Amino acid sequence: MTSPSRQKKGAFAFRPSLARLVTTKRLLARIVLFFEQLLPPLMPVLSVIAFYLSASWFGLFRSVPDWLRILLLIAFAGAFLVSLLPFRTLRWPRIAEADRMLEERNGLPHQPVTVQEDEPAFDTPFARALWREHQTRMAEKIAALDAGLPRPDIAAHDRFALRAVPALLLVTAFGYSLSINGGSIRDALQAAPEQVVSDPAVRIDAWVTPPSYTGRAPIYLTADGSEQAPIGIPQFSGLTVRVSGGKTAEKVVFRKANGEAQDISVQADTKPQQTAASGSEQPTAAPASQALVAQTHMMKLQENGALEVNGRRWSFEVLPDKAPEIAFDGLPKRSVNGALEIAFTVKDDYGVQEAHAEIVPVETDPTATPLYPLPEYRLDIPRRNARDAKGVTSRNLTEHPLAGKRVRITLVAKDAAGQTGRSPPYEMALPSRPFNEPLAAAVAEERQVFALDTRKMPQAIALNEALTIRPEETIPKLTNYLLLESALARMKLARGEDALKDTAQYLWEIALGMEDGDLSLAERKLREAQQNLADALDRNAPDAEIKKLMDELRKAMQDYMTELAQRMQNAPMQPNQNAQNILRQQDLERMMDQIENLARSGNRDAAQQMLSELQRMMNNLQAGRPQRGQQSQENSEARKQIDKLGEILRDQQKLMEQTFRLDQQLRDRMQRGESDMGENDPLLDEMNPGENGEPQDQQQGQQGKEGQQPSDQMTAEQLREALKQLRAQQDALGKQLGELQKSLGEMGMKPGPGFGQAQREMEGAGRELGQGRGQPAVEGQGRALEALRQGARDMMNQMMQAQQGQQGQGPNGQVSQGDQNGRDPLGRPRRPQGPDFGDNSVKVPDEIDVQRAREILDAIREKLGNNPPQEMERRYLERLLDIQ
Repeated sequence: MTSPSRQKKGAFAFRPSLARLVTTKRLLARIVLFFEQLLPPLMPVLSVIAFYLSASWFGLFRSVPDWLRILLLIAFAGAFLVSLLPFRTLRWPRIAEADRMLEERNGLPHQPVTVQEDEPAFDTPFARALWREHQTRMAEKIAALDAGLPRPDIAAHDRFALRAVPALLLVTAFGYSLSINGGSIRDALQAAPEQVVSDPAVRIDAWVTPPSYTGRAPIYLTADGSEQAPIGIPQFSGLTVRVSGGKTAEKVVFRKANGEAQDISVQADTKPQQTAASGSEQPTAAPASQALVAQTHMMKLQENGALEVNGRRWSFEVLPDKAPEIAFDGLPKRSVNGALEIAFTVKDDYGVQEAHAEIVPVETDPTATPLYPLPEYRLDIPRRNARDAKGVTSRNLTEHPLAGKRVRITLVAKDAAGQTGRSPPYEMALPSRPFNEPLAAAVAEERQVFALDTRKMPQAIALNEALTIRPEETIPKLTNYLLLESALARMKLARGEDALKDTAQYLWEIALGMEDGDLSLAERKLREAQQNLADALDRNAPDAEIKKLMDELRKAMQDYMTELAQRMQNAPMQPNQNAQNILRQQDLERMMDQIENLARSGNRDAAQQMLSELQRMMNNLQAGRPQRGQQSQENSEARKQIDKLGEILRDQQKLMEQTFRLDQQLRDRMQRGESDMGENDPLLDEMNPGENGEPQDQQQGQQGKEGQQPSDQMTAEQLREALKQLRAQQDALGKQLGELQKSLGEMGMKPGPGFGQAQREMEGAGRELGQGRGQPAVEGQGRALEALRQGARDMMNQMMQAQQGQQGQGPNGQVSQGDQNGRDPLGRPRRPQGPDFGDNSVKVPDEIDVQRAREILDAIREKLGNNPPQEMERRYLERLLDIQ
């Protein structure tokens, strides 16, 4: 590089951009000159490397003895070091050389680059000016300088083109290395493999069979063991080697990755056997017969290694089978009928074979002797995508004695290889059956006491005797009393595990009978039919058995739905019965038909998945029962508030209609220009409040002639006064709405924003009425009605959520018919009770419909304003503008 002082000489001193350009060009030129020096001595180095790679890929090092391999390796190393000696003469080019190369290769005469650094021979003003002009003209030619690419002129160093020999040899060796006999670069650094002579008369048939659950096809090994890379196979794959021809007693060895050799034994059924008779008759033929019998060697591959037989070798890389992973997909929850519903996610490299929930009590007594084992909860896994799947399973465990106790739930997944995966545990209270009958709940508690610990049978007997102390007051039905006495006798006489289980089952049936009667029996038969069908699908039962079980399921479903429908006929509608889904009889029949068709067509997995969905639907089907205790009182108070809200809605609707009618009549009077229609004003008497603050409209419809409304004879001023008198009613409705919000707050409910908006709109409508303006008042009243409906919907949603939160809390828990939309479980409409807040299925007019209605009303008003000559026509138009 030139110094700064030198760069400022000549034209560079007053043209800095030109100086920077020349500096860059000089650097590129020096790099090009350096590579021109480097490439000729680099050719011997590359040639030595090419010869080494060629020898390795041709398999030279693996085919020669070790001493010769070492000598060849030393020779290549020496040749490589010798080829590096010419690099000692390398040096970095000088600036003058770079300038000369730029001028020569760009064909620049008069040395335009070098002249910028020179000085004139005579230092006179004229000579200096002339020299500066020459430098400026030469500098203009520097802008197009180009260093170009290196020109090493290798041909001058290699006249006979011998450099092509290692290049061609390298390409050929690389192609040969891809063949079955090709070598490797590592051959020169490792000992040559042991030379094993193979017997050409021996035939080797070898293959690897992956486990069936992997879904992979068998892998057949080549006859000569020509595989270069290790063969990837799943863990626990079966290796089969069949040796035939020649000496069948050939040794088959599996050499592990650590070098340990393991002989693969011959299968017992393929060993050459010779009966005593044949041995006695032809003893000399035994070796020949043994040589003709093929032998099969088999083993399970669980780790990396290589198969060696008859001088051939196959390497294997075993792909480990990872343990399955399973986790909760959300928290376990209680379904409507008390069943435990668990959503989960499962993942495995080859698919999960089986999964279940492990349920153990949180608090255990080591000395306790439970009557029943821990509950079994099998998870329904989608078999089509068992490698990465999500599922939901619902099982009814309310009959187990642990129901209602704190338990720890852990999900366990198992794959076909026997490996298991576990989820983090989750603690919760195991859902129990809610009993509305206190007597039934007490009987269930007796059963739970001695079922959890048989040593507590005396305590259970004492509980039973306490129930029958004053039966005339606590047991209204004689049948229930006799059942309790019978159960007490059984409990006292029960000895042994079978007798205790029979007694526990008898007590459970008594509790269910007291609670639901025949409905519980039908529900149990339905669950048994569903479980039998699920087990048959799981074990791939024949079609005849599937058809029989489907018929049993249909009959059990029909009996259960019949009992449920009978129970629902007398059950009152509950406020929390919100509509989301409707389960109809035809839907259930369609699902059962699809299950049977899928099972008969061979798609058992889809049939089992649909059956699981059917079980889940039935578990979420609720049976309506009347409220009891404190919850009944709360619902009664809530119903009062609902009825009160309905009255406010009806009164507001009626008031808006009256306001609209008066406003329309006032507009008609103003259009006709009439100021006096009569002295009497019967509507004023109608609007005057009576003793109870209600309008006295009993005389309406009896005044006037030929169907005239009382306001037809009122003047415009009287109509304005009538509008002003409606303000009292509007203010009264606003006051009632405020009291309703206060009552809801006392019940623990938060009034929705709709009520506050409605009250503000009512106040605004009242002010407009006080000023006699009907149209703004009607608009405010309409907005108030819409806000009231929104507030009513919010209130019903809060009641529904509160009711759902109280389900499953013990004997007082309410089990109501959910998702019905005013229908029974079969989808039949039921008689509505309470106020009607409007049907959501009613279509709201769009903007086009509203505009069309306005145009029609304007046309009627225009025609009426033209004073039709016929009295009948005028009355007809007035009735069209009125709202009945």
